[in-house]
Amino acid sequence: MREKREGPLRSDAQRNRERILAVALEELTRSGDAALSTIAKKACVGQGTFYRHFPSREALVLEVYRHEVRQVADAAPRLLQAHPPERALREWMDRLARYAMTKAGLADAMRAATTSHGTLKSVAQGPLTSAVALLLEANEEAGTIRPGLTPDDFMLAIAGLWQIDPRQEWQQRAARLLDLVMDGMRAGAPGR
Repeated sequence: MREKREGPLRSDAQRNRERILAVALEELTRSGDAALSTIAKKACVGQGTFYRHFPSREALVLEVYRHEVRQVADAAPRLLQAHPPERALREWMDRLARYAMTKAGLADAMRAATTSHGTLKSVAQGPLTSAVALLLEANEEAGTIRPGLTPDDFMLAIAGLWQIDPRQEWQQRAARLLDLVMDGMRAGAPGR
């Protein structure tokens, strides 16, 4: 029996993994119960390769979700480098809304793959909390939001996003909700 190696993947193994994740995101977004064999076939990998990377449906779905959350979270420092803090925060909020609305099919797969909300929460909480903390801190230092806001405050304030039906015209509703959240965070800001 071979031992599983720790450390970075070979470049071909990394490409296989990335192809599987890209196809899985597309297929799971379309249908939460997409067949794993279909995902492997469309990713042009054999079953053995597929299961070496993702031994179960739950492992695949969680990794797709983790990867997508990481993409949203990683945008925060880039936005802060490119824009003033207030604009960076608002643009990041728009990215989060797009992610939440366009990945509605993935939500079905997540519900099926996870048996407890703790699993889902732990996958997203770290990266998103760090991104929100970074954005809030930059805005507090710039005086564009009220002092003392926490990532938990922010996540509670935007929780309405998850009540919007992504199958309908969600863009205007999400923009209006996020504008209200921004207005609320600006109230009492020392720089205003």
